[in-house]
Amino acid sequence: MSTHLRLTQLHLGLGSFHRAHQAVYLQALHAQGDKSWRIVGGNLRPDMLDTIAALQAQNGTYTLETVNTAGERFYQTISAIENVISWDAELSGLTQVAADPNTRIISFTVTEAGYYLDAHHQLDEHFADLRADLAGAHSTIYGALTKLLTARMQANAGAVTLLNCDNLRSNGERFYGGLKQFLVKRGDTALLAWVEANTTAPNAMVDRITPRPTADIRERVKAATGRDDAAALMAETFIQWVIEDHFAHGRPAWEQVGVEMVQDVMPYEEAKIRLLNAPHSCIAWAGTLRGYGYIHQGTQDPDIRQMAYDYVTQDVIPCLDHPDHPSPINLAHYRDVVLDRFSNPNILDTNQRVAMDGFSKIPGFIQPTLREALAAGRSIEAVAMLPALFLVFLQRQQRGEVPFNYEDQAMNPATAQAICQADDPVAAFAAERVLFGPLAGDERLIAALRHAVARVHQFMGATA
Repeated sequence: MSTHLRLTQLHLGLGSFHRAHQAVYLQALHAQGDKSWRIVGGNLRPDMLDTIAALQAQNGTYTLETVNTAGERFYQTISAIENVISWDAELSGLTQVAADPNTRIISFTVTEAGYYLDAHHQLDEHFADLRADLAGAHSTIYGALTKLLTARMQANAGAVTLLNCDNLRSNGERFYGGLKQFLVKRGDTALLAWVEANTTAPNAMVDRITPRPTADIRERVKAATGRDDAAALMAETFIQWVIEDHFAHGRPAWEQVGVEMVQDVMPYEEAKIRLLNAPHSCIAWAGTLRGYGYIHQGTQDPDIRQMAYDYVTQDVIPCLDHPDHPSPINLAHYRDVVLDRFSNPNILDTNQRVAMDGFSKIPGFIQPTLREALAAGRSIEAVAMLPALFLVFLQRQQRGEVPFNYEDQAMNPATAQAICQADDPVAAFAAERVLFGPLAGDERLIAALRHAVARVHQFMGATA
């Protein structure tokens, strides 16, 4: 055992994505002989108890299966997560690690809906769990970090970086704003001052398609490796991580293993959000309406693929790449690579997983293109298809005609019901400020959505 000081990245949210993405990069550093950092992780809520138990039984080690578009499968043992903390109601295990001076990074994956931010980047207190945390609980990222950072401040444990690993535009900046608002609302001026003096929250962009694990992954891993791994998971071979190099107290040498350390992550995250995340949702909603269960089936449908292609080509690329502000990324190539990745039949990524959280994805992934295209006087015909698909999907979901349980953390069920039961559902949908912000009720949006919804019904083979 090395006697050298080992530093810790504490990760909150040990779901599939963290284990298929951030842990893989640290594993690559370990493979190069650099074991100066380790990951310790746990969950903020009593979720995934079977997976946590399996990881603990295996000392944090698990098998990652990756599969490329040719169907070749690769198996890797990941041991970078060296300690898996059991959940308890007081988060005492996580708090102890957070208060350790050797913990220099606290990272987290809580999904884009887990930040409770409205269109104006303000905390949305409509959510009961956020209100509970403002009253002293700690089930949200803000409440949990308040508890963890208070302990760190009291222990005089030094500066720490707060690293957001979710698909949220300007994810570090927006999270940091939410955290500071939370502390103001809690009246915790001492911790607020400490956070401002002792933490940073760099923006980052993450990318790897990681489906929810299914039982057959465990079977394939056992057949290929001989290991019966109850925590096995799979992902595509593609992987990317771009981070602004703005750390408070050191970081792993990630640039040695393919992480892009940059001064400004914005061009990369805009490309990811608009050219990958938004088309992903488009394909999930359209594929569900056509009766498909998986993303690759929808992407291989010529009508759906064309819909996604036209959205990017006609409406997104003109927003992100123009003569006075050229993109550093070849966006047409990026678009084609993304569609090829989505076409991979070996990933078996479900529409259920990708279709979720439409009430977060429309304002985050789609609304900016609508706003910018209209402001420039361009057509929004192609991009309007995406919210139109979601509206028709939502109408079916409200009628019980979607073949899976739709999850949407930001959706008020009464709002969804009111939209779908309105005399004019398109106008009611277009008027919803949670979805469309400053464009809500805009006649140009309503007209584009009416045309797009008609196209969606035509696409479905319906006459309605």
